[in-house]
Amino acid sequence: MEYHQSYPYSNNDFQSQTSHLHGDQSDHYLTSVPSLQSVPSLTSQSHNQENQPTYHHCLTTLQGHNSYISSLTMSGNFIYTGSSDREIRSWKCNPYVESNNENLSADHCMVSAGKGAVKSLAISGDKIFSAHQDHKIRVWKIENNEPDHLRYSRLATLPTLGDRAAKLLMPKHQVQIRRHKKCTWIHHVDTVSALALSRDESLLYSVSWDRTLKVWSTTDFKCLESVRNAHDDAINAVAVSLEDGHVYTGSADKKIKVWKKELGEKKHSLIATLEKHNSGVNALALSSDGCVLYSGACDRSIVVWEKIDSEGNMGVVGALRGHTKSILCLAVVSDLVCSGSADQTIRIWRGVARSYSCLAMLEGHKGPVKCLTATVDHCTTSDTSRYLIYSGGLDCDIKVWQVFVPCQ
Repeated sequence: MEYHQSYPYSNNDFQSQTSHLHGDQSDHYLTSVPSLQSVPSLTSQSHNQENQPTYHHCLTTLQGHNSYISSLTMSGNFIYTGSSDREIRSWKCNPYVESNNENLSADHCMVSAGKGAVKSLAISGDKIFSAHQDHKIRVWKIENNEPDHLRYSRLATLPTLGDRAAKLLMPKHQVQIRRHKKCTWIHHVDTVSALALSRDESLLYSVSWDRTLKVWSTTDFKCLESVRNAHDDAINAVAVSLEDGHVYTGSADKKIKVWKKELGEKKHSLIATLEKHNSGVNALALSSDGCVLYSGACDRSIVVWEKIDSEGNMGVVGALRGHTKSILCLAVVSDLVCSGSADQTIRIWRGVARSYSCLAMLEGHKGPVKCLTATVDHCTTSDTSRYLIYSGGLDCDIKVWQVFVPCQ
């Protein structure tokens, strides 16, 4: 097995790679704009990571989808992937077996082949929530009758028939969506682009290209709240702090908005608007303590925001630069930040005292990297931490990477 050794990349390396513009993709989130210059770079080699190499290798490539991978998440011993051809598949997650048997790409199960490309997945207990391009959210039940072979059935489509019927005849529940068309406020009327769960998993948050943020109950599947015109353009990303419950939304209008439900209130209110990107925001991720927010955009930069007070206000720390095309996805595991890009690479970042290093660049996808998830590999030694990175791309492949990072 071939291992790749990486030393932290310097900021000069980044600038030489980003000196030209790549904008040849037709999809709006793939189109890059010049790198964000108004925010200082955080990438340097000023700390002791400089002489400690990071090793990484691709354990396996999972193949089975016939169209690009648009979403990816993990639950227990399974990973779940959604694609643009409307399929959701589950894969048994045993990378050490997979690394010794490349034929195990066939070890997967079809969850569904529904209507509308799958844009996002979220899992709560024995339920899978999937967001689709046909404006719907679907709920699937995981039937764990056999530990090694799960079965799936559809529970509901949101908004549910009962929820729609209860609001259909009352004028106060109608909203104008076009000049001569109305519908109830519980409907998304464009692609549902992203999903996120609250800390106790009792609430599901959905965002859409229709510029709304909606809140759903994960028990009876009712729509509890809808924030209309939450942004001035399509909303691409949502993240929820597991510490204070703040909800972050990122949009093609270049803004990130922070929402909070005050104690005793029934609805979320806007508490902050974060503006530093000069292009549409594609991805958001939060540190485990909720104090640091990472945002990725078409300007090829990952902006690092830090909470500056208990009210939820965030200040800019700086930007991580290195990708040569749009940032499409982000994932946080332990003290690492993983970013996937339209430049077909994944970068692994780690920060110490507000100074970040790019520890590794993972190359192997033949198309833009659209989705990421990461977990700690528990076969960790005293001097090295190990991580497993799962990535899905527009090349229709899912790759499983193992990364060895020297302990600080």
